[in-house]
Amino acid sequence: MFHFSNIVRTKGDPKIVEGGPSLKRPEDQLARALGWFSIGLGVVEFFAPRRVTETLGMEGHETLVRTFGLREILAGVMTLSVEKNAGLWARVGGDGLDAAALLSGLTADNPKKGNIALALLMVGGIAMLDYRAAQDTKPQRPQRDARRKLYPNRSGFPKGIESARTAAKQIAAHAATERT
Repeated sequence: MFHFSNIVRTKGDPKIVEGGPSLKRPEDQLARALGWFSIGLGVVEFFAPRRVTETLGMEGHETLVRTFGLREILAGVMTLSVEKNAGLWARVGGDGLDAAALLSGLTADNPKKGNIALALLMVGGIAMLDYRAAQDTKPQRPQRDARRKLYPNRSGFPKGIESARTAAKQIAAHAATERT
């Protein structure tokens, strides 16, 4: 079977012969999907704000939509980073801002109120996913009554510090004999 990642491997690197199941937990996969969704939505909002405002009947708010797009892109990037939980909470906050902005467009004179109602439903559904993912990926802390593990007798050297000193002395002696 052909694996794309084998193309970029250098000579001597092991090749992927067979793939296995993903090691990512479902909550990590959801966070990743939400991160990419956020980036995609942000790109649309940033580069096509007029199209978004026309669809919602909220013309004249293009700068706000573009700003929201930038916020979406940044939250998406953060969600895909090591700090995914912070990115997900940024998305939850952004969902609140999106809902508030959409509610401001629910006026009697807006002929596209139906589109806004649909957008509000979608924001609500995504907000629930964002909240769930943020809860599921929050950093795990030990319980208050958990005992800390202390390792005062460990040196960081697999064979002990004396073995490391002996090896260092042998290397130094060997280097000294090569110089003479």
